[in-house]
Amino acid sequence: MTTIARPDQHLSARATTTSSWDWRYRNKVVCTDFLLVVVAVPLAVPLRFHTDIRHQSPLFLRPALLLPLIWSVSLGLSGAYERRYLGLGPEEFKRVGNAAVRAIAVISFVCFAYKVNVSRGYLAYALVLATSFTLVGRYVTRKMLHRRRIRGESCHRVLVLGSKQSVTSLVNTVRREPVAGYAIVGACLDVAMTSLKVAGESVPVLGGLGQAAAAAQAVGASTIAVTAAPGFGEDDLRRLAWELEGTGIELVVAPALTNVAGPRVHIRPVAGLPLLHLEEPDLEGRGQLLKTALDRVVALGILAVLSPLLFVLAAAIRLSSEGPALFRQERLGKNGRAFTIYKFRTMYVGAEREFTSMIEASDTPHGLFFKVAEDPRITRVGRWLRRYSLDELPQLINVLRGDMSLVGPRPLPIEVVQHEPDVVRRLLVRPGITGLWQISGRSDLSAEEALRMDLYYVENWSLAFDLMILWKTAFVVVRGSGAY
Repeated sequence: MTTIARPDQHLSARATTTSSWDWRYRNKVVCTDFLLVVVAVPLAVPLRFHTDIRHQSPLFLRPALLLPLIWSVSLGLSGAYERRYLGLGPEEFKRVGNAAVRAIAVISFVCFAYKVNVSRGYLAYALVLATSFTLVGRYVTRKMLHRRRIRGESCHRVLVLGSKQSVTSLVNTVRREPVAGYAIVGACLDVAMTSLKVAGESVPVLGGLGQAAAAAQAVGASTIAVTAAPGFGEDDLRRLAWELEGTGIELVVAPALTNVAGPRVHIRPVAGLPLLHLEEPDLEGRGQLLKTALDRVVALGILAVLSPLLFVLAAAIRLSSEGPALFRQERLGKNGRAFTIYKFRTMYVGAEREFTSMIEASDTPHGLFFKVAEDPRITRVGRWLRRYSLDELPQLINVLRGDMSLVGPRPLPIEVVQHEPDVVRRLLVRPGITGLWQISGRSDLSAEEALRMDLYYVENWSLAFDLMILWKTAFVVVRGSGAY
């Protein structure tokens, strides 16, 4: 085992382990937010008054000029500049929304208390523009950061501590999501090894469980991630936190409970113990009613707009091969209830009879679904429809009927369902036209990966999560990759 000598004293400068890119990124976000609000203030004038800002009186302009400052302070007070929220997850965008509410409250109070002569309509336009510009700016800035992280740049250097099994699991999880920005630079294990093989790549082992602080400083790690280890208890964790004080190295703990995130997890201090409280997933109630209403309104709108395209696609299918334009099949819906799914037909008539023989002849594990990249049963038009997911459009009818949702796990064919606990849990929610694994690789993913993502969706559903998946689905469909 490689032994790392512990320094005699802590590093005095926090900058020695804090990544400079982290600070530069936050400063970039702050400057971008401010400049976008400066642009939003004059743009709101013609929207409200149909005239140029130069024609407004100075008495009107003075309070308007304070809006960028108020907006920036509101973002700061709402935690929109905290490092833990920047660059990943929906919490950053939620806090921008909270800042808008805070700014509206402050401006309304000041205008009422001091009888400030300013148009409320103008303030409404200005705040709407400020919020919209800020959200777009955050999204663009985040995408630029993600592209750098995919190239291996602008990442947190992470040292993982734990047992061999838990470290391997964490490294696999982190490497599946390069945009998270965690680069594993080493590990400290409870067994004597020089390196750990994970998915064909080697992770250097830099010492034992008690040598994490020294090892992190030696390799310039900015974060130590602690996973489960039989020989590492709460006293060891507390002493590690003491060792890291003043070094600038962050300490994070990966709980044994995985695939649960967001609002379901709360820390509750009880008798001095930070207990991790897990809420039940939101599978019923007002949230689901709102989801159902949104599904049907959006589905009806899309069907109305795309109805000419649907007729053209149906005609192309009928003219290119014999058989009906629509394909119907029994699928399993919420709580295992069977329903008839509608799709545009992409295969030759009678292709279902070849299904069993193709599975037997294929060396590819079929899991929950059986798909091959060059399926001979697919028609020429069908291959094009599948590439851009146009064959899924008739499922909007299933959404209107309440059988499906816009977002959710894909509905399972009855003949391939496996009544295992993990698979059955997918049936707790309505199946969807698109879902988490459709935006993460589509048919290129293994059955195990697809199932893991479906279960993650079931455990962590939220309306914001649905909107994020729908947004990303549009870009995935345009690229047409991973679909067959």
